[in-house]
Amino acid sequence: MKPTMMFVIMMITAIVLMVSFDITLFPNAAIELSTDISPNALFVCPVKQDTWARIASGLSMIKRPLLIGFFFAAMVLSAIWVWALYQNLLKDKFDRGAYKKPWAFTKLLFWAAVIVFMLIKTPDSFRTVHLQGAEGDWVLCENNTPGARAVHADTVIP
Repeated sequence: MKPTMMFVIMMITAIVLMVSFDITLFPNAAIELSTDISPNALFVCPVKQDTWARIASGLSMIKRPLLIGFFFAAMVLSAIWVWALYQNLLKDKFDRGAYKKPWAFTKLLFWAAVIVFMLIKTPDSFRTVHLQGAEGDWVLCENNTPGARAVHADTVIP
């Protein structure tokens, strides 16, 4: 692999990890709580409605048809692999060309599934919570995240 390609892969990985785990180069000041409240407090932030969240909510509406389509394609892929294996067994010799199309379809299905899964699951989808008596969607966050609010742990519903 060329060095520039490896550099691009490492940079994209670093950017995705920094965005997913909310890592910043210059952290914000943390919210300080008194010692009697701090064991019972969680920090929540309102969910940001960015482009990624809108794409994820749009795709989550058609999640069931996407899942049905994925399983249909997986079953067709299984049949294609079995047919290629059957053709090789029937000829009683190994023909590498019989596996070119099944392998290409396997790669296509795998990367399509990875991309759709990443579009459906935003970083906030794994830490989304609901608050008793509060409207809207909230996510768990750290005490130094801008817009963080300290709430009692009993009001947080996973």
